[in-house]
Amino acid sequence: MYRSDNKQIRIAILDLYEGQANEGMRCIREILQQFGRDRQMEIIWDEFEVRKLQQLPDLSYDLYISSGGPGSPVDSEGSDWENKYFNWISSVQEYNQHSGHTIKKHVLFICHSFQLACRFFKVAEVTRRKSTAFGVFPVHMLDEGHAEPLFAKLQDPFYAVDSRDYQVIQPDHQRIRQLGGAILAIEKERPHVPLERAIMAFRFNEYMVGTQFHPEADAAGMTMYLLREDKKRTVINNHGEAKWSSMIEQLNDPDKIRYTYAHVLPNFLKLATEELVGIPA
Repeated sequence: MYRSDNKQIRIAILDLYEGQANEGMRCIREILQQFGRDRQMEIIWDEFEVRKLQQLPDLSYDLYISSGGPGSPVDSEGSDWENKYFNWISSVQEYNQHSGHTIKKHVLFICHSFQLACRFFKVAEVTRRKSTAFGVFPVHMLDEGHAEPLFAKLQDPFYAVDSRDYQVIQPDHQRIRQLGGAILAIEKERPHVPLERAIMAFRFNEYMVGTQFHPEADAAGMTMYLLREDKKRTVINNHGEAKWSSMIEQLNDPDKIRYTYAHVLPNFLKLATEELVGIPA
């Protein structure tokens, strides 16, 4: 429970990177540290390796952040780790639905976790893209997105780092209404491509929200990462030199990734902790 004397917040980070090197976990940690400094809160977090070690947090944490990760969000169906992960989502959902629990637990699902959550809640189809989405892209809000606390102070469209081989499409609107959820944002319009625009952000219910993009991506760290000779070569080989140059340019535009980094995840943390402020131990 939150303590008003030292403003301590306990957070569980669910790591779905399966042991692969990544920038996402570093970025999440840095945002938590900065949020704690800005708010004069003591932020304490534990990390759980979901896929390799099948670690899941209990319900003692104040809020939860579930990361991106590699591989297929579809082929894992029926696996032991996914079954445990889905059971964990159910346990948080049941906790929040209990009338005796006045302080609810918020969850943010990012990228791979977002796709898994869409499957868990049965709100849309998760399918493989015709080609990999990789780069900095505009994200367009829908009507519900303009009223979404996660997107407070963002422009429409805003820009985000996108890296995925899969997509969420064909939403089940009846199911979404049943859950009390909403589609918040969709991908950029591609007039020359006769394909449905994929969902980029979803509110599954009052306390669970997810983004297809990476709100934690930071400009400085991502730039250093892409400037490494091995990473530069990989991006150019897979996506072309123009894509690499475009990413470097857009990462350092203060109105794009830097702005998204400074708002989306901090907005989630503000929303998830505001009920805790002033509650005695």
